[in-house]
Amino acid sequence: MIRAHGLTKHYGGRTAKIAVDGLDFEVRPGTVTGFLGPNGAGKSTTMRMLLGLDAPTSGRATVGGRSYATHRAPLHEVGALLEARSVHPGRSAFHHLMGLAHTHGIPRSRVEQVLGLAGIREVAARRVKGFSLGMGQRLGIAAALLGDPATVILDEPVNGLDPEGVLWIRNLLKSLAAEGRTVLVSSHLMSEMALTAEHLVIIGRGRLLADTTVEEFVRSSGAAAVKVVTPDAAALAERLAAPGVRVTSETPGTLDVHGTDAEHIGRTAAAHGIPLFELTPHTGSLEQAFMDLTRDTVEYQATTLTGAAA
Repeated sequence: MIRAHGLTKHYGGRTAKIAVDGLDFEVRPGTVTGFLGPNGAGKSTTMRMLLGLDAPTSGRATVGGRSYATHRAPLHEVGALLEARSVHPGRSAFHHLMGLAHTHGIPRSRVEQVLGLAGIREVAARRVKGFSLGMGQRLGIAAALLGDPATVILDEPVNGLDPEGVLWIRNLLKSLAAEGRTVLVSSHLMSEMALTAEHLVIIGRGRLLADTTVEEFVRSSGAAAVKVVTPDAAALAERLAAPGVRVTSETPGTLDVHGTDAEHIGRTAAAHGIPLFELTPHTGSLEQAFMDLTRDTVEYQATTLTGAAA
């Protein structure tokens, strides 16, 4: 399990920049947890503090009940990928992994195993400087799994991977969680997080914005709606009026209902004799829910082009 309690990081003196501000969250074993936030939200700083690479200004981070620095053989406890390119370019993939293995008493057989698991056994003798971005990612993930750790922390693991590689990562993360491991994954790809993660920790400007399941986050965001087609739209809208329920209509006879489900709408219509021609739930997207939540915490606001030169 990963725990952050009051985790805070300041940079600078009098004009200190607050990178992380009092974060409290837990990442539990047995599920894939997505760690989300806009650029500059403090995700990388938080993960560096979890791994003992940055010291918190205040607060505490623990992995498996202890700070990372106290683990005698950290590769057996925590596997991490923060920067895939942080490998000596003159080394082969095999020798890079063997160097890590020697420091932790990990046998050569395990090196061979993770090379196969990451799909890079055939290029294991090649120098890393000749690797593509995707191959570098695979090597970084192989290194993270080398010690068969109970906790895995990955930053943008699908970066540079082709569709087959993205599917491989998705299945790998789910299988690691199914084995009871703690899995924390940072990513900007909302569509992939929607398919992979079950739980979310979302931060913005260093502060916790949400700590919930993917399903609950999307549902509570208001992004989900039910499309209703009825000849008595006004009457049904009046009957559905309640705290937390929002009914809109862009075309006559059609309602978009937010804040309640299709079953309640159908029962309400039946109870008042209102005919329904269509009752279609539309699940909101994680991307839209994320954008709505983090809109005010985006560090760099881009403008939209309203025209183009001929």
